[in-house]
Amino acid sequence: MEVITIQSEAFNQIVEKIEAVNKRLDAKEKEPKEKWLDNVEVMAILKISKRTAQNYRDSGLISFSQVGNKIYYRLSDIETLLNKHYFKAFKK
Repeated sequence: MEVITIQSEAFNQIVEKIEAVNKRLDAKEKEPKEKWLDNVEVMAILKISKRTAQNYRDSGLISFSQVGNKIYYRLSDIETLLNKHYFKAFKK
């Protein structure tokens, strides 16, 4: 068995770095797994009116969640909507 000795200052620096990594990992675990946007944010992203957003919901074009009077959308659902209606350029 081999014994390695280091100065206490070097040891403390290593411990601080390990603690910093652990804090970052803990913070990542606390982040929500899914990003939710409210109606105003979605209207701004898609550049649509409130009525158009309502039409998208009514026609089932986009999924949503409603809590009281507040409407929320998953960012992944917005991306899916845009990807479904994506047309690749065909001119070369």
